[in-house]
Amino acid sequence: MSTASDPIRVVVVDDHPLFRIGIISLLETLDGVQVVGSAETADEAVGVVLAASPAVVLMDLDLAAGSSGIDATRRITRERPDIGVLVLTMLGDDESLFAAVRSGARGYLLKTAAPDEVQRAIHAVAAGDMLLGADVARRALSYLTDAKRAGGRPFPELTEREREVLDLVARGQDNPTIARTLVLTNKTVRNYVYGIATKLGAPDRSALIVMAREAGVGVD
Repeated sequence: MSTASDPIRVVVVDDHPLFRIGIISLLETLDGVQVVGSAETADEAVGVVLAASPAVVLMDLDLAAGSSGIDATRRITRERPDIGVLVLTMLGDDESLFAAVRSGARGYLLKTAAPDEVQRAIHAVAAGDMLLGADVARRALSYLTDAKRAGGRPFPELTEREREVLDLVARGQDNPTIARTLVLTNKTVRNYVYGIATKLGAPDRSALIVMAREAGVGVD
């Protein structure tokens, strides 16, 4: 059993070798932090984390071999909800932030964060707290403000175009029909549907339809 004096065990997940080496070198200079593993793909990350049992995982979102840090985070938190995932990424957009939080991440920092901010975040996440970097927190606050102004409409995190696509999905239309209706390509519609499902945490199209219709979307 760990005690307050034990170092915080950390696994670093990033597909960029120079950054991965750099963050590991930084963490090794911090008091109370011990790096116990690293990975560069989602599958590798899950394996290393389950084997090493860290307290915190520093997770990039855009990983090697086309794999996703969102997927890795979801799998890790499902298997080991006691392990805190702290996202450390260059992706500062709303979609990435909310997808990470929905997948179970307890923290979100940009790679521009200062070393002391990374250290504070690791300790906070290890203690079970939720921590957002300053830039990310401002975006979250803006989102909450916009949601309030939206008057409680369903899924305020979606853009107007995403709402149009979701409405048609909820009505049972397939991607080619949606593409013709909105004058988009099939690929664009497919990307919209994937992005909407990721934002809302829906595992598949059927679940997305149920979620939308339960919220009154696509129901006249």
